[in-house]
Amino acid sequence: MLEVNTAIPAAGLSIAEAAARTGVSVHTLRYYERAGLVVTAIDRTATGRRRYHRLDLEWITVCTRLRATGMPISGIRRYAELVAAGPGNEKERLALLEAHRADVRARLAEIQTSLELIDHKIGVYRGRLEAGDADRLWAPVPERTWQAE
Repeated sequence: MLEVNTAIPAAGLSIAEAAARTGVSVHTLRYYERAGLVVTAIDRTATGRRRYHRLDLEWITVCTRLRATGMPISGIRRYAELVAAGPGNEKERLALLEAHRADVRARLAEIQTSLELIDHKIGVYRGRLEAGDADRLWAPVPERTWQAE
């Protein structure tokens, strides 16, 4: 992850250096650019090689975090378009982020409920193992087929 106090040369970073600093692959950086997820055009050297600057790295971090929380590429693209358009659309940006936050919170609640079940099961197994009667735990048994006598 990008460290704020880490110096970036005035000439910028190569794509490999940017990938190392942001924790994403070179392929991902190229994809973000092709998919329209960047807010400014990535700088290029005279020979056409990409050069990344602090703003680029910070934005890549934003995209990576949004993606990690489940925001679809189309949502990140829309957010990038709004940011790139500049002032005047802050209400729309806020609405987009609030809707995503609601989705994330709902998924977190679902995961918390699942974690509680797992914790319960772990407690049951630990208790039964300590009591020495773990072999009495319920286990599904295949149904027997009826055979006429």
